[in-house]
Amino acid sequence: MTGESARLLPATANPRGSGASGVLLLALRGATVLLAVGAVLMIGRLPWIGDLGVHAATVERLRHDLFHPGNPMVDSPTDSPYYSPWTVTLGLFAKATGLGTFDVLRCAGAVGLLHLATGVRRFVRTLTRHPAAPPLALLCLLLLWGARPIIWSGFAGLMSLSANLSYPSTFATGLGFHFLALLTHALRRPGTSVAAYAGLGGLWAVLTLSHQFTGVVFTFGAAGVLVAARVPARRAAVLRLGAALLTGLALLVAWPYYSFFELLGVGGLEEIHRPLYRHLGSLFTFVVPLGALALALRWRRDHRDPLVVWCALGLATVVAGGLLGKWSLGRTEPAVLMPAQIAVALCVLEAGGRRLRTGAGVVLAAALAVGVWAQRHAVTFVVPADRLPAAVTRHGWPLWKPVGWAMRDAAYGDVFLTGDRRAAVTLPAYGGYTVAPGYPDFFLPDERRRVADTERYFAPGTPRAERLAVLRRYHVRWVLQRPSRGGLPAGDPALREAGTGPDGRVLYEVTGAG
Repeated sequence: MTGESARLLPATANPRGSGASGVLLLALRGATVLLAVGAVLMIGRLPWIGDLGVHAATVERLRHDLFHPGNPMVDSPTDSPYYSPWTVTLGLFAKATGLGTFDVLRCAGAVGLLHLATGVRRFVRTLTRHPAAPPLALLCLLLLWGARPIIWSGFAGLMSLSANLSYPSTFATGLGFHFLALLTHALRRPGTSVAAYAGLGGLWAVLTLSHQFTGVVFTFGAAGVLVAARVPARRAAVLRLGAALLTGLALLVAWPYYSFFELLGVGGLEEIHRPLYRHLGSLFTFVVPLGALALALRWRRDHRDPLVVWCALGLATVVAGGLLGKWSLGRTEPAVLMPAQIAVALCVLEAGGRRLRTGAGVVLAAALAVGVWAQRHAVTFVVPADRLPAAVTRHGWPLWKPVGWAMRDAAYGDVFLTGDRRAAVTLPAYGGYTVAPGYPDFFLPDERRRVADTERYFAPGTPRAERLAVLRRYHVRWVLQRPSRGGLPAGDPALREAGTGPDGRVLYEVTGAG
Protein backbone atom coordinates (compact mmCIF):
# COMPACT_ATOMS: atom_id res chain seq x y z
CA MET A 1 0.00 0.00 0.00
CA THR A 2 1.37 3.39 -1.00
CA GLY A 3 1.61 6.29 1.39
CA GLU A 4 -1.01 8.21 -0.60
CA SER A 5 -3.43 5.27 -0.43
CA ALA A 6 -2.91 4.98 3.29
CA ARG A 7 -3.84 8.64 3.78
CA LEU A 8 -7.10 8.13 1.89
CA LEU A 9 -8.33 5.29 4.11
CA PRO A 10 -10.97 6.42 6.61
CA ALA A 11 -10.00 6.31 10.23
CA THR A 12 -13.08 4.22 11.01
CA ALA A 13 -12.37 1.52 8.46
CA ASN A 14 -12.69 -1.97 9.86
CA PRO A 15 -10.51 -4.56 8.15
CA ARG A 16 -12.74 -7.33 9.43
CA GLY A 17 -15.43 -6.00 7.08
CA SER A 18 -13.51 -7.43 4.14
CA GLY A 19 -14.35 -10.93 5.35
CA ALA A 20 -18.11 -10.35 5.30
CA SER A 21 -20.17 -13.38 4.40
CA GLY A 22 -20.71 -13.81 0.68
CA VAL A 23 -24.27 -14.85 1.43
CA LEU A 24 -24.93 -11.63 3.35
CA LEU A 25 -23.46 -9.49 0.60
CA LEU A 26 -25.46 -11.34 -2.05
CA ALA A 27 -28.68 -10.94 -0.05
CA LEU A 28 -28.11 -7.22 0.44
CA ARG A 29 -27.34 -6.67 -3.21
CA GLY A 30 -30.37 -8.73 -4.19
CA ALA A 31 -32.62 -6.62 -1.97
CA THR A 32 -31.27 -3.38 -3.41
CA VAL A 33 -31.71 -4.68 -6.96
CA LEU A 34 -35.32 -5.64 -6.15
CA LEU A 35 -36.02 -2.15 -4.82
CA ALA A 36 -34.30 -0.63 -7.85
CA VAL A 37 -36.54 -2.63 -10.20
CA GLY A 38 -39.58 -1.38 -8.30
CA ALA A 39 -38.29 2.17 -8.53
CA VAL A 40 -37.80 1.87 -12.29
CA LEU A 41 -41.40 0.67 -12.64
CA MET A 42 -42.55 3.64 -10.56
CA ILE A 43 -40.59 5.98 -12.82
CA GLY A 44 -42.35 4.49 -15.81
CA ARG A 45 -45.74 5.12 -14.25
CA LEU A 46 -44.97 8.51 -12.64
CA PRO A 47 -47.61 8.30 -9.90
CA TRP A 48 -49.89 11.35 -9.77
CA ILE A 49 -49.50 12.41 -6.17
CA GLY A 50 -47.76 15.20 -4.26
CA ASP A 51 -45.86 17.84 -6.23
CA LEU A 52 -45.58 16.14 -9.61
CA GLY A 53 -47.76 18.81 -11.23
CA VAL A 54 -45.61 21.78 -10.30
CA HIS A 55 -42.38 20.06 -11.39
CA ALA A 56 -43.95 19.09 -14.71
CA ALA A 57 -45.22 22.65 -15.12
CA THR A 58 -41.73 23.99 -14.44
CA VAL A 59 -40.23 21.89 -17.23
CA GLU A 60 -43.13 22.88 -19.50
CA ARG A 61 -42.50 26.61 -18.97
CA LEU A 62 -38.75 26.27 -19.51
CA ARG A 63 -39.34 24.30 -22.69
CA HIS A 64 -41.33 27.22 -24.11
CA ASP A 65 -39.24 30.09 -22.75
CA LEU A 66 -35.88 29.23 -21.23
CA PHE A 67 -34.95 32.76 -20.17
CA HIS A 68 -38.25 34.28 -19.03
CA PRO A 69 -40.50 31.35 -18.09
CA GLY A 70 -42.65 33.29 -15.60
CA ASN A 71 -44.64 31.65 -12.84
CA PRO A 72 -45.02 27.90 -13.47
CA MET A 73 -48.65 27.72 -12.25
CA VAL A 74 -50.35 31.03 -13.09
CA ASP A 75 -50.06 33.58 -15.87
CA SER A 76 -47.76 36.01 -14.09
CA PRO A 77 -44.16 37.15 -14.86
CA THR A 78 -42.92 36.38 -11.35
CA ASP A 79 -39.79 34.50 -10.31
CA SER A 80 -40.00 31.05 -8.79
CA PRO A 81 -37.62 28.90 -6.69
CA TYR A 82 -38.73 25.93 -8.78
CA TYR A 83 -36.41 27.21 -11.54
CA SER A 84 -33.28 25.57 -10.21
CA PRO A 85 -30.10 24.43 -11.97
CA TRP A 86 -31.58 20.93 -12.22
CA THR A 87 -34.92 21.98 -13.71
CA VAL A 88 -33.21 24.39 -16.11
CA THR A 89 -31.06 21.45 -17.25
CA LEU A 90 -34.24 19.43 -17.77
CA GLY A 91 -35.73 22.33 -19.75
CA LEU A 92 -32.66 22.42 -21.99
CA PHE A 93 -32.90 18.65 -22.41
CA ALA A 94 -36.57 18.96 -23.37
CA LYS A 95 -35.81 21.64 -25.99
CA ALA A 96 -32.87 19.71 -27.41
CA THR A 97 -34.58 16.33 -27.66
CA GLY A 98 -38.20 17.26 -28.28
CA LEU A 99 -39.28 14.74 -25.65
CA GLY A 100 -42.57 15.30 -23.87
CA THR A 101 -42.54 16.77 -20.39
CA PHE A 102 -43.41 13.50 -18.69
CA ASP A 103 -40.79 11.61 -20.66
CA VAL A 104 -38.25 14.20 -19.49
CA LEU A 105 -39.38 13.63 -15.89
CA ARG A 106 -38.96 9.89 -16.36
CA CYS A 107 -35.39 10.50 -17.47
CA ALA A 108 -34.95 12.78 -14.45
CA GLY A 109 -36.19 9.99 -12.20
CA ALA A 110 -33.71 7.51 -13.66
CA VAL A 111 -30.85 9.97 -13.21
CA GLY A 112 -31.98 10.78 -9.67
CA LEU A 113 -32.15 7.09 -8.74
CA LEU A 114 -28.68 6.37 -10.13
CA HIS A 115 -27.31 9.56 -8.57
CA LEU A 116 -28.65 8.64 -5.14
CA ALA A 117 -27.40 5.04 -5.21
CA THR A 118 -23.90 5.99 -6.36
CA GLY A 119 -23.76 8.96 -3.99
CA VAL A 120 -24.58 6.84 -0.95
CA ARG A 121 -22.03 4.24 -2.02
CA ARG A 122 -19.34 6.85 -2.54
CA PHE A 123 -19.91 8.55 0.81
CA VAL A 124 -20.13 5.32 2.80
CA ARG A 125 -16.83 4.27 1.25
CA THR A 126 -15.22 7.24 2.98
CA LEU A 127 -16.33 5.78 6.33
CA THR A 128 -15.52 2.08 5.97
CA ARG A 129 -14.02 -0.51 3.61
CA HIS A 130 -16.65 -3.12 4.45
CA PRO A 131 -18.11 -4.36 1.13
CA ALA A 132 -21.58 -4.82 2.59
CA ALA A 133 -21.75 -1.29 4.01
CA PRO A 134 -23.05 0.61 0.92
CA PRO A 135 -26.03 -1.67 0.19
CA LEU A 136 -26.93 -1.98 3.88
CA ALA A 137 -26.70 1.78 4.37
CA LEU A 138 -28.98 2.29 1.36
CA LEU A 139 -31.51 -0.18 2.76
CA CYS A 140 -31.43 1.61 6.11
CA LEU A 141 -32.06 4.97 4.42
CA LEU A 142 -35.08 3.50 2.64
CA LEU A 143 -36.57 1.23 5.29
CA LEU A 144 -35.32 2.07 8.79
CA TRP A 145 -38.09 4.43 9.85
CA GLY A 146 -41.11 3.60 11.96
CA ALA A 147 -44.61 2.21 12.10
CA ARG A 148 -46.04 5.05 9.97
CA PRO A 149 -44.89 6.07 6.49
CA ILE A 150 -44.05 9.62 5.49
CA ILE A 151 -44.17 11.36 2.12
CA TRP A 152 -42.16 14.55 1.96
CA SER A 153 -39.56 15.73 -0.52
CA GLY A 154 -36.03 15.50 0.83
CA PHE A 155 -36.82 12.45 2.99
CA ALA A 156 -35.19 9.24 1.81
CA GLY A 157 -37.84 6.76 2.95
CA LEU A 158 -39.29 4.31 0.47
CA MET A 159 -42.69 6.02 0.39
CA SER A 160 -41.16 9.45 -0.15
CA LEU A 161 -38.82 8.29 -2.89
CA SER A 162 -41.61 6.35 -4.56
CA ALA A 163 -43.49 9.59 -5.12
CA ASN A 164 -40.45 11.87 -5.44
CA LEU A 165 -38.04 10.02 -7.71
CA SER A 166 -38.52 12.59 -10.48
CA TYR A 167 -38.33 15.58 -8.13
CA PRO A 168 -35.34 17.90 -7.70
CA SER A 169 -35.09 16.77 -4.05
CA THR A 170 -34.00 13.27 -5.12
CA PHE A 171 -31.36 14.65 -7.46
CA ALA A 172 -30.20 17.04 -4.72
CA THR A 173 -29.97 14.25 -2.13
CA GLY A 174 -27.79 12.17 -4.43
CA LEU A 175 -25.68 15.21 -5.25
CA GLY A 176 -25.35 15.89 -1.51
CA PHE A 177 -23.80 12.49 -0.85
CA HIS A 178 -21.42 12.94 -3.78
CA PHE A 179 -20.51 16.37 -2.41
CA LEU A 180 -19.69 14.98 1.04
CA ALA A 181 -17.56 12.23 -0.49
CA LEU A 182 -15.64 14.68 -2.69
CA LEU A 183 -15.13 17.06 0.23
CA THR A 184 -13.81 14.21 2.38
CA HIS A 185 -11.33 13.15 -0.27
CA ALA A 186 -10.21 16.74 -0.83
CA LEU A 187 -9.54 17.22 2.87
CA ARG A 188 -7.54 13.98 3.00
CA ARG A 189 -5.34 15.12 0.12
CA PRO A 190 -3.11 17.98 1.31
CA GLY A 191 -2.25 18.86 -2.27
CA THR A 192 -5.82 19.55 -3.41
CA SER A 193 -5.80 22.80 -5.38
CA VAL A 194 -7.70 26.00 -4.68
CA ALA A 195 -9.53 25.51 -7.98
CA ALA A 196 -10.77 22.10 -6.82
CA TYR A 197 -12.15 23.66 -3.64
CA ALA A 198 -13.80 26.37 -5.69
CA GLY A 199 -15.44 23.59 -7.69
CA LEU A 200 -16.71 22.07 -4.46
CA GLY A 201 -18.21 25.45 -3.59
CA GLY A 202 -19.96 25.50 -6.95
CA LEU A 203 -21.28 21.99 -6.34
CA TRP A 204 -22.67 23.09 -2.97
CA ALA A 205 -24.42 26.04 -4.63
CA VAL A 206 -26.02 23.81 -7.30
CA LEU A 207 -27.21 21.46 -4.55
CA THR A 208 -28.63 24.31 -2.47
CA LEU A 209 -30.32 26.05 -5.40
CA SER A 210 -31.84 22.78 -6.61
CA HIS A 211 -33.56 22.00 -3.30
CA GLN A 212 -33.05 24.52 -0.56
CA PHE A 213 -33.90 22.38 2.47
CA THR A 214 -31.71 19.54 1.22
CA GLY A 215 -28.93 22.09 0.80
CA VAL A 216 -29.23 22.93 4.51
CA VAL A 217 -29.18 19.23 5.43
CA PHE A 218 -25.95 18.59 3.55
CA THR A 219 -24.41 21.83 4.75
CA PHE A 220 -24.68 20.28 8.22
CA GLY A 221 -23.10 17.13 6.78
CA ALA A 222 -20.24 19.16 5.34
CA ALA A 223 -19.69 20.75 8.75
CA GLY A 224 -19.39 17.24 10.20
CA VAL A 225 -16.82 16.29 7.58
CA LEU A 226 -14.82 19.46 8.28
CA VAL A 227 -14.86 18.90 12.05
CA ALA A 228 -13.76 15.29 11.62
CA ALA A 229 -10.93 16.28 9.25
CA ARG A 230 -9.23 18.41 11.93
CA VAL A 231 -8.11 20.94 9.32
CA PRO A 232 -5.24 23.02 10.73
CA ALA A 233 -5.87 26.77 10.84
CA ARG A 234 -3.10 27.53 8.35
CA ARG A 235 -3.06 30.08 5.56
CA ALA A 236 -3.31 27.46 2.80
CA ALA A 237 -6.29 25.72 4.41
CA VAL A 238 -8.11 28.99 5.03
CA LEU A 239 -7.49 30.03 1.41
CA ARG A 240 -8.88 26.78 0.02
CA LEU A 241 -11.98 26.71 2.20
CA GLY A 242 -12.50 30.42 1.62
CA ALA A 243 -12.41 29.86 -2.13
CA ALA A 244 -15.07 27.18 -1.78
CA LEU A 245 -17.33 29.36 0.36
CA LEU A 246 -16.95 32.49 -1.77
CA THR A 247 -17.60 30.59 -5.00
CA GLY A 248 -20.70 29.01 -3.57
CA LEU A 249 -22.08 32.29 -2.23
CA ALA A 250 -21.30 34.08 -5.50
CA LEU A 251 -23.32 31.53 -7.45
CA LEU A 252 -26.22 31.82 -5.00
CA VAL A 253 -26.24 35.58 -5.51
CA ALA A 254 -25.83 35.39 -9.29
CA TRP A 255 -28.54 32.80 -9.99
CA PRO A 256 -30.91 34.65 -12.37
CA TYR A 257 -34.19 32.75 -11.96
CA TYR A 258 -34.96 33.68 -8.35
CA SER A 259 -33.36 35.41 -5.40
CA PHE A 260 -32.10 32.73 -3.06
CA PHE A 261 -31.67 35.07 -0.12
CA GLU A 262 -35.24 36.37 -0.44
CA LEU A 263 -36.33 32.89 0.63
CA LEU A 264 -34.95 33.60 4.10
CA GLY A 265 -37.62 36.24 4.64
CA VAL A 266 -40.55 34.36 3.13
CA GLY A 267 -43.51 33.92 5.47
CA GLY A 268 -46.36 31.42 5.48
CA LEU A 269 -44.16 28.32 5.69
CA GLU A 270 -44.86 27.38 9.29
CA GLU A 271 -48.39 25.95 9.17
CA ILE A 272 -47.59 23.92 6.04
CA HIS A 273 -44.74 22.19 7.87
CA ARG A 274 -46.43 21.69 11.22
CA PRO A 275 -47.33 18.05 10.38
CA LEU A 276 -43.60 17.25 10.47
CA TYR A 277 -43.72 17.60 14.26
CA ARG A 278 -46.79 15.42 14.74
CA HIS A 279 -46.54 11.71 15.52
CA LEU A 280 -42.73 11.80 15.60
CA GLY A 281 -42.62 8.67 17.76
CA SER A 282 -44.59 6.52 15.33
CA LEU A 283 -42.88 8.00 12.28
CA PHE A 284 -39.35 7.25 13.47
CA THR A 285 -39.97 4.31 15.84
CA PHE A 286 -36.79 2.38 15.13
CA VAL A 287 -34.32 4.84 13.68
CA VAL A 288 -34.31 6.99 16.82
CA PRO A 289 -33.32 4.37 19.44
CA LEU A 290 -31.09 2.32 17.14
CA GLY A 291 -29.52 5.43 15.65
CA ALA A 292 -28.91 6.98 19.07
CA LEU A 293 -27.10 3.83 20.21
CA ALA A 294 -25.01 3.59 17.04
CA LEU A 295 -24.07 7.26 17.16
CA ALA A 296 -23.22 7.04 20.86
CA LEU A 297 -20.79 4.22 20.12
CA ARG A 298 -19.22 6.27 17.32
CA TRP A 299 -18.96 9.32 19.59
CA ARG A 300 -17.31 7.20 22.26
CA ARG A 301 -14.67 6.19 19.73
CA ASP A 302 -14.26 9.66 18.22
CA HIS A 303 -15.84 12.83 19.61
CA ARG A 304 -15.42 14.47 16.19
CA ASP A 305 -17.07 11.69 14.19
CA PRO A 306 -18.67 13.22 11.05
CA LEU A 307 -21.97 11.37 11.44
CA VAL A 308 -22.26 12.43 15.08
CA VAL A 309 -21.60 16.10 14.29
CA TRP A 310 -23.99 15.99 11.32
CA CYS A 311 -26.77 14.51 13.45
CA ALA A 312 -26.12 16.88 16.36
CA LEU A 313 -26.47 19.96 14.13
CA GLY A 314 -29.67 18.61 12.63
CA LEU A 315 -31.10 17.68 16.02
CA ALA A 316 -30.37 21.14 17.46
CA THR A 317 -32.19 22.75 14.51
CA VAL A 318 -35.22 20.47 14.73
CA VAL A 319 -35.52 20.95 18.50
CA ALA A 320 -35.22 24.73 18.09
CA GLY A 321 -38.01 24.63 15.51
CA GLY A 322 -40.26 22.74 17.91
CA LEU A 323 -39.56 25.06 20.84
CA LEU A 324 -39.96 28.26 18.83
CA GLY A 325 -42.89 27.15 16.70
CA LYS A 326 -40.79 27.44 13.54
CA TRP A 327 -42.25 24.31 12.02
CA SER A 328 -40.43 24.80 8.71
CA LEU A 329 -37.22 23.79 10.50
CA GLY A 330 -38.69 20.30 10.55
CA ARG A 331 -37.50 20.01 6.97
CA THR A 332 -34.02 19.50 8.44
CA GLU A 333 -35.13 16.21 10.04
CA PRO A 334 -33.19 14.27 7.36
CA ALA A 335 -30.03 15.77 8.90
CA VAL A 336 -30.92 13.79 12.03
CA LEU A 337 -32.17 10.67 10.31
CA MET A 338 -29.66 10.03 7.51
CA PRO A 339 -26.50 10.03 9.64
CA ALA A 340 -28.31 7.89 12.23
CA GLN A 341 -29.43 5.39 9.59
CA ILE A 342 -25.94 5.14 8.11
CA ALA A 343 -24.45 4.78 11.60
CA VAL A 344 -26.77 1.85 12.34
CA ALA A 345 -25.65 0.06 9.17
CA LEU A 346 -21.98 0.55 10.03
CA CYS A 347 -22.49 -0.43 13.67
CA VAL A 348 -24.10 -3.75 12.75
CA LEU A 349 -21.28 -4.62 10.34
CA GLU A 350 -18.45 -3.50 12.63
CA ALA A 351 -19.70 -4.83 15.96
CA GLY A 352 -17.01 -6.56 18.05
CA GLY A 353 -17.70 -10.31 18.10
CA ARG A 354 -19.48 -12.66 15.75
CA ARG A 355 -22.36 -13.27 18.16
CA LEU A 356 -22.77 -9.55 18.74
CA ARG A 357 -22.84 -8.88 15.01
CA THR A 358 -25.38 -11.65 14.50
CA GLY A 359 -27.63 -10.34 17.25
CA ALA A 360 -27.41 -6.80 15.96
CA GLY A 361 -28.14 -8.05 12.46
CA VAL A 362 -31.28 -9.86 13.64
CA VAL A 363 -32.57 -6.73 15.37
CA LEU A 364 -31.89 -4.60 12.30
CA ALA A 365 -33.48 -7.17 9.99
CA ALA A 366 -36.65 -7.08 12.11
CA ALA A 367 -36.70 -3.28 12.05
CA LEU A 368 -36.25 -3.24 8.28
CA ALA A 369 -39.04 -5.79 7.87
CA VAL A 370 -41.39 -3.54 9.86
CA GLY A 371 -40.27 -0.66 7.64
CA VAL A 372 -41.19 -2.65 4.55
CA TRP A 373 -44.65 -3.39 5.94
CA ALA A 374 -45.23 0.18 7.11
CA GLN A 375 -44.39 1.46 3.62
CA ARG A 376 -46.16 -1.31 1.74
CA HIS A 377 -48.51 1.17 0.10
CA ALA A 378 -45.64 2.10 -2.21
CA VAL A 379 -46.62 -1.00 -4.21
CA THR A 380 -49.72 0.87 -5.39
CA PHE A 381 -47.43 3.22 -7.29
CA VAL A 382 -46.63 0.25 -9.53
CA VAL A 383 -49.71 -1.99 -9.35
CA PRO A 384 -53.24 -0.48 -9.40
CA ALA A 385 -54.79 -0.56 -5.94
CA ASP A 386 -57.84 -2.52 -7.10
CA ARG A 387 -55.58 -5.46 -7.97
CA LEU A 388 -54.04 -5.67 -4.51
CA PRO A 389 -55.36 -7.06 -1.23
CA ALA A 390 -56.98 -4.63 1.19
CA ALA A 391 -54.22 -5.19 3.74
CA VAL A 392 -51.77 -3.57 1.33
CA THR A 393 -53.91 -0.62 0.26
CA ARG A 394 -55.47 0.24 3.63
CA HIS A 395 -54.52 3.68 5.05
CA GLY A 396 -52.68 4.56 1.87
CA TRP A 397 -52.76 7.60 -0.38
CA PRO A 398 -54.97 7.25 -3.48
CA LEU A 399 -53.40 8.41 -6.71
CA TRP A 400 -54.84 11.51 -8.31
CA LYS A 401 -56.65 11.43 -11.63
CA PRO A 402 -54.89 13.78 -14.07
CA VAL A 403 -56.96 16.14 -16.19
CA GLY A 404 -54.95 16.16 -19.39
CA TRP A 405 -58.20 15.50 -21.26
CA ALA A 406 -59.24 19.08 -20.47
CA MET A 407 -56.32 20.39 -22.55
CA ARG A 408 -57.37 18.61 -25.75
CA ASP A 409 -59.07 21.70 -27.21
CA ALA A 410 -57.08 24.26 -25.22
CA ALA A 411 -53.94 26.05 -26.36
CA TYR A 412 -50.72 26.37 -24.41
CA GLY A 413 -51.05 29.20 -21.90
CA ASP A 414 -54.87 29.19 -21.75
CA VAL A 415 -56.18 30.18 -18.31
CA PHE A 416 -58.48 27.82 -16.40
CA LEU A 417 -60.68 28.68 -13.45
CA THR A 418 -61.26 25.76 -11.10
CA GLY A 419 -62.10 25.31 -7.46
CA ASP A 420 -60.76 21.76 -7.48
CA ARG A 421 -57.25 21.75 -5.98
CA ARG A 422 -56.24 18.53 -7.71
CA ALA A 423 -57.23 19.99 -11.04
CA ALA A 424 -55.30 23.15 -10.19
CA VAL A 425 -52.11 21.19 -9.54
CA THR A 426 -52.40 19.02 -12.66
CA LEU A 427 -53.53 21.43 -15.40
CA PRO A 428 -50.25 23.42 -15.51
CA ALA A 429 -48.39 20.17 -16.12
CA TYR A 430 -50.04 20.08 -19.56
CA GLY A 431 -49.39 23.72 -20.42
CA GLY A 432 -52.42 25.48 -18.97
CA TYR A 433 -52.53 28.17 -16.30
CA THR A 434 -54.93 28.45 -13.38
CA VAL A 435 -56.30 31.57 -11.73
CA ALA A 436 -55.18 30.50 -8.24
CA PRO A 437 -52.07 28.34 -7.83
CA GLY A 438 -52.64 24.78 -6.69
CA TYR A 439 -49.62 25.06 -4.40
CA PRO A 440 -48.76 27.90 -2.02
CA ASP A 441 -46.60 30.39 -3.89
CA PHE A 442 -44.80 32.90 -1.71
CA PHE A 443 -43.26 34.71 -4.70
CA LEU A 444 -46.70 35.54 -6.13
CA PRO A 445 -47.72 38.97 -4.77
CA ASP A 446 -51.44 38.66 -5.57
CA GLU A 447 -51.85 35.05 -4.43
CA ARG A 448 -54.41 35.90 -1.75
CA ARG A 449 -56.56 37.86 -4.17
CA ARG A 450 -56.44 35.05 -6.72
CA VAL A 451 -57.54 32.52 -4.10
CA ALA A 452 -60.28 34.84 -2.84
CA ASP A 453 -61.57 35.53 -6.37
CA THR A 454 -61.71 31.81 -7.11
CA GLU A 455 -63.65 31.14 -3.92
CA ARG A 456 -65.96 34.06 -4.66
CA TYR A 457 -66.73 32.79 -8.16
CA PHE A 458 -67.85 29.38 -6.91
CA ALA A 459 -69.52 30.60 -3.70
CA PRO A 460 -73.33 30.24 -3.58
CA GLY A 461 -75.14 33.52 -4.03
CA THR A 462 -72.36 35.42 -5.78
CA PRO A 463 -73.99 37.80 -8.30
CA ARG A 464 -73.52 36.97 -11.96
CA ALA A 465 -71.80 40.31 -12.58
CA GLU A 466 -69.10 39.50 -10.02
CA ARG A 467 -68.51 36.09 -11.54
CA LEU A 468 -68.14 37.61 -14.98
CA ALA A 469 -65.72 40.19 -13.54
CA VAL A 470 -63.50 37.36 -12.26
CA LEU A 471 -63.47 35.76 -15.70
CA ARG A 472 -62.49 39.06 -17.31
CA ARG A 473 -59.85 39.98 -14.72
CA TYR A 474 -57.78 36.87 -15.36
CA HIS A 475 -58.64 36.37 -19.05
CA VAL A 476 -60.19 32.99 -18.25
CA ARG A 477 -60.78 30.81 -21.30
CA TRP A 478 -62.02 27.64 -19.55
CA VAL A 479 -63.89 26.74 -16.37
CA LEU A 480 -63.37 23.24 -14.97
CA GLN A 481 -65.65 22.14 -12.15
CA ARG A 482 -67.99 19.52 -10.81
CA PRO A 483 -71.64 20.25 -11.64
CA SER A 484 -72.63 20.82 -8.02
CA ARG A 485 -69.79 23.20 -7.07
CA GLY A 486 -71.45 26.54 -7.85
CA GLY A 487 -70.32 29.13 -10.36
CA LEU A 488 -72.29 30.22 -13.40
CA PRO A 489 -75.09 27.76 -14.19
CA ALA A 490 -74.63 25.34 -17.06
CA GLY A 491 -77.09 27.24 -19.28
CA ASP A 492 -75.50 30.66 -18.84
CA PRO A 493 -74.83 32.33 -22.20
CA ALA A 494 -71.24 33.11 -21.13
CA LEU A 495 -70.39 29.40 -21.09
CA ARG A 496 -70.44 26.53 -23.55
CA GLU A 497 -70.10 22.95 -22.30
CA ALA A 498 -66.99 21.52 -23.98
CA GLY A 499 -66.70 18.08 -22.42
CA THR A 500 -66.98 15.84 -19.40
CA GLY A 501 -64.08 13.96 -17.88
CA PRO A 502 -64.01 10.34 -16.71
CA ASP A 503 -64.25 11.53 -13.11
CA GLY A 504 -67.38 13.62 -13.62
CA ARG A 505 -65.73 17.04 -13.90
CA VAL A 506 -67.24 19.28 -16.58
CA LEU A 507 -65.25 21.63 -18.83
CA TYR A 508 -66.88 24.86 -19.98
CA GLU A 509 -65.49 27.21 -22.60
CA VAL A 510 -65.93 30.88 -21.78
CA THR A 511 -67.65 32.37 -24.82
CA GLY A 512 -68.52 35.79 -23.49
CA ALA A 513 -67.52 37.45 -20.24
CA GLY A 514 -67.83 40.98 -21.54
